Amino acid sequence: MKPPRTNDQRPSRHGMRTRFIAEERVLEPASRRRFYVTSIVLVGFGVVCFTAILASVLQHDGLTEVDTPVQDWLFGMRSPTLTAIMIGLAIVFGPVALPILLLVVCVVWGILGKHGRRPLILASGMLVGVVLAQLIGHAVDRHRPPTDLMLFGPDPSFSFPSGHVLGASDFVLLTAYLVFSRRGSIRGAWAGFGFALLCIVAAAVSRVYLGYHWATDALASVSLSLVIVGAVIAFDTWRSLRASEEPQITIPPSSD
Repeated sequence: MKPPRTNDQRPSRHGMRTRFIAEERVLEPASRRRFYVTSIVLVGFGVVCFTAILASVLQHDGLTEVDTPVQDWLFGMRSPTLTAIMIGLAIVFGPVALPILLLVVCVVWGILGKHGRRPLILASGMLVGVVLAQLIGHAVDRHRPPTDLMLFGPDPSFSFPSGHVLGASDFVLLTAYLVFSRRGSIRGAWAGFGFALLCIVAAAVSRVYLGYHWATDALASVSLSLVIVGAVIAFDTWRSLRASEEPQITIPPSSD
């Protein structure tokens, strides 16, 4: 018969919370203001852009007039080599590879990192994007370009917004924020967000090039992603400690 576990042997709720939920991220008042302003700008800009694009899509005018010229321009660039590259991008940012990549990143990050809060935020933000894409897509029910223009097999699902572009944008932007918001390197942050921007452009171009989306579908996805990222920044900042709340370390008096 095993002896009962003592209190010291039982899992500590505080330890579990510190490991997976809490994170002692201390922000000065000026830094908090910057993050809040950034979140407000991203959410506001994203909402305005998405609303304008959605109105154009529903009314079949306005910004949707750029769809055909952009599509024709990209179709004129089609070649076997470029098509293979675009298909590769579609696979990487697709509904199979991207969730696997997200799972690997979150598991490795959660194991090797000091806290599990950031990978949890990343996964939650990605999930919100998936839910919004499904709800908006079924509500708007915009038709994709003709199937004979699609280079990677027919896809009869909704066109607005682009799930590939939304998933790619959420993943790279959230990852860049969650990594570089904890570092003091401005150069590293510029490099990280610059790489994220390249990934977003590549994902958007590939979807239009391959004939699966209109340009406004991709732009709407990026706008929606900005709203999600802005909301995550606001939540993450709200959950951080103020400088005055930073835990104080007391040094016991010397026995000498």
